[in-house]
Amino acid sequence: MSNLTRFDPLDDIFRGFFLRPVDLSANSVNTPSIRMDVSENPDAFLVHAELPGVKKEDIHVSIDGAQVSISAEMKEERSIREGNGKDASGKEGSRLLCAERYYGKVSRSFQLAQEIDDTQAVARFNDGVLELTLPKRVAAASKRLTIQ
Repeated sequence: MSNLTRFDPLDDIFRGFFLRPVDLSANSVNTPSIRMDVSENPDAFLVHAELPGVKKEDIHVSIDGAQVSISAEMKEERSIREGNGKDASGKEGSRLLCAERYYGKVSRSFQLAQEIDDTQAVARFNDGVLELTLPKRVAAASKRLTIQ
């Protein structure tokens, strides 16, 4: 004899809901991402990437064909985790109540439609915005070989 089971869609939705921990705190900090604008003109790609709070020497850009990778390290100037009794502003006897700033490494890679001439590429960093001018590599004309 076959056994019949009853299908309950709500049972599938709530199965295990109370077994998993749920974080409802509003203070959870997400890892920041690099926000970018990429535009194209006939000769080059232009990239504007927001990197607030990053120093120029902590930014690394690499180009491999049509793939561009941007990475940056956000460093904490004063450490409050060392137990020195100072807050982020350096005042003695203060205690940290909320920390929402991120310190660590962020990176982003993307593929462009055409290979980049990395010898002509230019990078500028001003007011927290990285500006890349990535000239397109001129496609080599196909060459026909003569058979001897």
